[in-house]
Amino acid sequence: MNMEDIERLELKYLEKYYHFLKFAEDELLEGFKTKEVIKDDWFDKYKSGISDFSVGAERIVYSLLNGKGIGQPNSSPVGSDLFFEVNDAFINIDLKTVGTTLHPRTKDDPLGAWSDNIGDFNSNIFVGTNQNSYAGKILVNKGKENEEARDYIPSLPTFYNKGKENAKICLTYFITILYDKDTLDILVMCIVCMPNGELEKHYKERVLLAGKNNDKTRFNFSNVTNFELLKPPQKRIKVVYYKDNMNEKYKTKLKYFEDNFDN
Repeated sequence: MNMEDIERLELKYLEKYYHFLKFAEDELLEGFKTKEVIKDDWFDKYKSGISDFSVGAERIVYSLLNGKGIGQPNSSPVGSDLFFEVNDAFINIDLKTVGTTLHPRTKDDPLGAWSDNIGDFNSNIFVGTNQNSYAGKILVNKGKENEEARDYIPSLPTFYNKGKENAKICLTYFITILYDKDTLDILVMCIVCMPNGELEKHYKERVLLAGKNNDKTRFNFSNVTNFELLKPPQKRIKVVYYKDNMNEKYKTKLKYFEDNFDN
């Protein structure tokens, strides 16, 4: 399988899961709202950091994908939270949630720190070693005198059973959700495809960014927004939902996603 064939498969399942999420959009949004009925019993705990928005969002998204999605779930302990086998691939899907706020607070605030992390949604996301197959170089302090290249080795293979008759490619997708921390409204929901590790020959170090620790990495999706080997190139990011009436300050920072959604 050459690199163009790999990208065709990546695009094939990106489009399948995108259309599934669009089909289930009403159910997803209704599911996200179910927390409001019992809000008085958990909101103070959420504010104190005991509970995390992502936990509830995962229940809704994963229940729909597991119940009505594409493929046979696989029981391997090494893989994403959702790991499916289909006729021509193994598919890893993970959910990433990012919170933003118009009222950030510092750690000195009596109510505690309350940060705006919209930058983490706009350009790159944390990925675990069990969620991708992209072995490559991470450029640390890029462009500076102390720039260094760090090796990154993920846990997933580029192909399962590689070299055998039953070999199948390993594909990686992330469903990303941006929400307002103050209102818990969903602002943007996307699905994005991270390149398979065999494509390192083309994308090189553009895919990976350094994480907080030496063994951590981030998927720099803003630097690889297209399936570049396909003609014409197709988007690696598809916007499933975009909240039209969000605050203009958010809209300014999310212009790329608005344009992507409109197109």
